[in-house]
Amino acid sequence: MSNSKFVQTEFGTIKLKALFSEKMTMADGEEISSKKVKSELADIIANEDKRKPLSDQKLMEAMKEKGYDIARRTIAKYREQLDIPVARLRKEL
Repeated sequence: MSNSKFVQTEFGTIKLKALFSEKMTMADGEEISSKKVKSELADIIANEDKRKPLSDQKLMEAMKEKGYDIARRTIAKYREQLDIPVARLRKEL
């Protein structure tokens, strides 16, 4: 595990975990990068109806339709990491 390990580089001390990409398994068993999942999530949000934005639950369902077996909590975590606000704050009139 590299959770609490650090490495000294010429750029300073960094967490070893920062050097590796997280991965997840799709419904068909294929392993993909969390960066790809975040990209798909951002695309779904970018193309949503801005008058009626999708909740985290609806985003989870949309991701499952694309084959990404992902929990609502993970959707919320990735949305926050992408600096995307909750549905009620994304709403446009």
